[in-house]
Amino acid sequence: MSILRASASLREPNRLFPIRHNKKYKEKIMNRNDIKLLQSIRGYPAVSILLPTHRTSPDNRQDPIRVKNLVKAAAERLLGEFAKRDVETILARLETLAGQIDYHYTLDGLAMFVNRDLARKFYLPFTLKERVVIDETFATRDLVFALNRGLRYWVLSLSEQPTRLYEGWRDTLVEITEGGFPMTHEGPGGAEPLPGGFGVKKSAYRDERHRQFFRQVDAAFGKLAAEDPLPLVLVGVDRYLAFFNEVSKHKAAVIATLTGSHDKTAPHELAKLVWPLAQANLLSRRQEQAMQALNTARAANKFAAGVDEVWDLARDGRGAILLVEEDFHYPATLDASGLHRCPPPTPPRPA
Repeated sequence: MSILRASASLREPNRLFPIRHNKKYKEKIMNRNDIKLLQSIRGYPAVSILLPTHRTSPDNRQDPIRVKNLVKAAAERLLGEFAKRDVETILARLETLAGQIDYHYTLDGLAMFVNRDLARKFYLPFTLKERVVIDETFATRDLVFALNRGLRYWVLSLSEQPTRLYEGWRDTLVEITEGGFPMTHEGPGGAEPLPGGFGVKKSAYRDERHRQFFRQVDAAFGKLAAEDPLPLVLVGVDRYLAFFNEVSKHKAAVIATLTGSHDKTAPHELAKLVWPLAQANLLSRRQEQAMQALNTARAANKFAAGVDEVWDLARDGRGAILLVEEDFHYPATLDASGLHRCPPPTPPRPA
């Protein structure tokens, strides 16, 4: 599995990575650029607070208390190592960031990252183990794992007024508001009237303007998809789908299509319609990719088979992909170190 490399500047993070939001989820959902930024930052102390959260009441009533306790634990650890004046900025950033959490919009996990120069929080559509980490770098390992293993996809909702792009994490959609999106057809046949006069074929003129508009949509999508190449789900009426498919350079990325007008469908409602379509195709594609990886590894003699061999390699951190037959179970007991399997107990002799 490849590790994301750091390449982002730290000078103007908000300009480099604009906030993405929509009416349902007011906070940004983490993407690869965010992780690159966090991984590029070095300097002690870097504080990471990770915890599971809840989307609905009454489960989310304990979330503010858990955050308060974790912030307090982080502050106590900092004050145990530094004089208060040396970490005053970090302590203030932690308190401010915690106070900005809107528990009406939390998802399944929350990540907070603070040092002397940065304070960021992310509502995450996957759960996290509760912990406070103070280190030279931010704790991003679990986030990288979720990003690489999560079922993620793009959703492009085609329309004149306007075309919207969403990033999907399973059954959660968040609207992208950068790179030209949302994009409105401003020209003739869109916001402007079609030209009139003798000999003007309005239908042909309108069609050509639609093609031009959806070429612009496709080009704008391509720039974002190049940074984060994910499968694509298309949404729209037949007419717009036809125009887009005619001009798009990204047809190979399309895994599902939802036909119909969804200009006014809220993101959380659209997610309910899109996710079942995306899920089936994403799982099928992932299985195909895993089998291709296995065949490549076999050809290069870089694979292991059987519980004994796989366990030894996995324990040493030398595994990239684990393929397990569905419903496979292998009961085992580990020794006190948790690293070695104990021999199975000898069955009692029959009386």
